[in-house]
Amino acid sequence: MYIIERKIMHYPLPNSSSPTQFNQHNPINNLVVMDSPRKPSSFSTNLFFFLLLLSTNLLTLLLSSTFYSSCSLNPLITAASTLTTPHATSTNSVSATQGSDYASESSQTNLDLPSEFLAFTSGQLLPFGFNTNFDSDTIYPPAGQACTLFSDELRRYMTYKVNGSCPDDELLSQKLLLKGCEPLPRRRCRPAAQPDYVEPYPLPTSLWTTPPDSSVVWTAYTCKDYSCLINRYRTQKGFDDCKDCFDLQGREKTRWAAKQSNVGGGGGLDFTIDEVLATKKPGTIRIGLDIGGGVATFAVRMRERNITIVTTSMNLNGPFNNFIASRGIVPLYISISQRLPFFDNTLDIVHSMHVLSNWIPTTLLHFLMFDINRVLRPGGLFWLDHFFCVGEQLEEVYGPLIESIGFNKLKWVVGRKLDRGPELKEMYLSALLEKPLRNSW
Repeated sequence: MYIIERKIMHYPLPNSSSPTQFNQHNPINNLVVMDSPRKPSSFSTNLFFFLLLLSTNLLTLLLSSTFYSSCSLNPLITAASTLTTPHATSTNSVSATQGSDYASESSQTNLDLPSEFLAFTSGQLLPFGFNTNFDSDTIYPPAGQACTLFSDELRRYMTYKVNGSCPDDELLSQKLLLKGCEPLPRRRCRPAAQPDYVEPYPLPTSLWTTPPDSSVVWTAYTCKDYSCLINRYRTQKGFDDCKDCFDLQGREKTRWAAKQSNVGGGGGLDFTIDEVLATKKPGTIRIGLDIGGGVATFAVRMRERNITIVTTSMNLNGPFNNFIASRGIVPLYISISQRLPFFDNTLDIVHSMHVLSNWIPTTLLHFLMFDINRVLRPGGLFWLDHFFCVGEQLEEVYGPLIESIGFNKLKWVVGRKLDRGPELKEMYLSALLEKPLRNSW
């Protein structure tokens, strides 16, 4: 509770019996009389200062109540009573009848959502009122709109003991992410960690050393240790693009460091990091992003060249994010459907290998390509590494789609994709694209 002491000029109203008065009825205001003996005040002047006095008293009351509320804490308010949506607070909403129908429908929907979800997503009043940065007096914690479409999974995910341990539900949370429930709502619980956890290897040893098994909680995976993951390309049946990527002494050891094939001509589909960096002035590629970067070997290669790369990865049949972090690289646990969490025109390079391909809905891919363009600075590089599609799709669909973004083509190599058999008629595209330095609009 704050007590504010103010000194305010007091001007007597016309016909006042005394030229000097002291207000003894307001404990906050000390009123000092400064009446001019030379020139009587006009009625309009006195009225102005009377209104000023009244407004300052009201302002004092507002500030006092605001400061008091900011020091209070009531986290146990019922979620349903605090739930606020933009539709419910809009002053430009539909008619009263339609609004009533919406409120009824919204209330019914809220009954199907877990209380912790409602508690998190409810609009929270800012302690000091309206904030010009937010352009609002309320902050809405972000959670994917699609979360509400999967109430059963969401209820399981948001059911836990507050301040206790989180459920062991990594697969559930990842399924929600992949369904578009992104970002996931926060939870008020502590995730599990291995009881025998040990400190990671120090840099630079960690970059090319398999981390200890104790760095992972293995319950969500078929393999229960790194030895199993390293050997699964020998034991696992069926196609898996990253089946051997945990083996740091295998193919990962030479990836992006030397030519691995010469398919398609023009130097082959496998660009090396050094030849890509040679297209720009030395030292101008400094920071970037690798989308769907597997075990982050691309980021490791770039780190060896003093370039910082953040790697996005999901934990699909393996603890990719744990592995990336153990190597000393920053993992970012997001799917391709989420807006990239970087500001406009900031990154020097964006790379993606295999992830961006024809399995992605075309409209979503178009949005993603423009988002990559958004985060790249003018003159920045987009390395589209082994994009694959079928037959004539490249010429009819994906070539025009990529060209519509407005990149300059520095390299564009097309070749056949044969690892799943020639009968599928799959094609690879490796391209090095540059965001125009000028005239980006």
